[in-house]
Amino acid sequence: MLSIGKIRGLQQIMNLDGIFTICAIDHRESLRSMLNKDNPEAVSYTDMVEHKLEICSALAECASAVLLDPIYGAAQCVSHGVLPDNTGLLVSIEASGYIGGKEQRLTSLLGEWSVEKIKRMGASAVKILLYYRPDLEELASRQVNSVNKLAMECIKYDIPFLVEPKSYTIGNEVDNTNEFAEKKEKLVIKTAQDIAALPIDVLKAEFPADLRYKKDKSELIEICRQLDMSSPVPWVILSGGVGFELFCQQVEIACRAGASGFLAGRAIWQEAMHIDKKEERVHYLSTIARDRLKRLNDIANKYAVPWYKKLGIARSELLKISEGWYKEY
Repeated sequence: MLSIGKIRGLQQIMNLDGIFTICAIDHRESLRSMLNKDNPEAVSYTDMVEHKLEICSALAECASAVLLDPIYGAAQCVSHGVLPDNTGLLVSIEASGYIGGKEQRLTSLLGEWSVEKIKRMGASAVKILLYYRPDLEELASRQVNSVNKLAMECIKYDIPFLVEPKSYTIGNEVDNTNEFAEKKEKLVIKTAQDIAALPIDVLKAEFPADLRYKKDKSELIEICRQLDMSSPVPWVILSGGVGFELFCQQVEIACRAGASGFLAGRAIWQEAMHIDKKEERVHYLSTIARDRLKRLNDIANKYAVPWYKKLGIARSELLKISEGWYKEY
């Protein structure tokens, strides 16, 4: 159920048409690996912050919102003045990586960080990445319980909550990409049913097919429509590190099928992280990466469903307000 604080947060992360065109810069260990493949641990705190400031400086004004992490990006981008005042701010709450083995992944929260702190710093929304396999029922139940607890915290502090469930390979799938690709559709759709049934506000969904194996556009749109029907809340498509041109196809297909936009990171800016010279890196971000984000915006603005339409409400009255609403708030 929508509340006035959640509505305000969603307004801050949407564009003028009610579409989410969000740039993700909350990467931690994956960014370290991009900056130094052979020795990620050698990447310093200062290097991480510098690269995030560069990305945010180049791209934030072209996004409806930016997703940042609390360690290297969120406060730093605010304090350096590179996050425009009309660009929303999402902040991640999970710790990097996962607890357990590669086939038994549990998401954990970042220590000494909370929904209350995210709200207090002035952010627009809370985001969590959730490793999830609906077919691992006991593990899935524990992950659902964790999300539900966080959802209650977000209700308490009246801030929107975005959940990013990500599937992963187990068993024979590890060495057999075709087997995992065949399961992807059912995994993503069942995951949407499980997670979007919780009191969350936006689902950040994987594309429910592998375009290396499924190429028929009408079939892909139908699969995404099944994903749309599985989610009672607005959903956006995530990039998951795929190449830019492939992600453009995914965004169009997903938005035609009911998505309310995209939340993308590496598909937009990952090549720049392999450029050592700052001047050349910043130029790449300010030209090629910026143009990519604008192109994604154009696709989403043309095809996506405004988040409030997904909920069947009018933009002119997102919530009925009684005369004495503030007394009970």
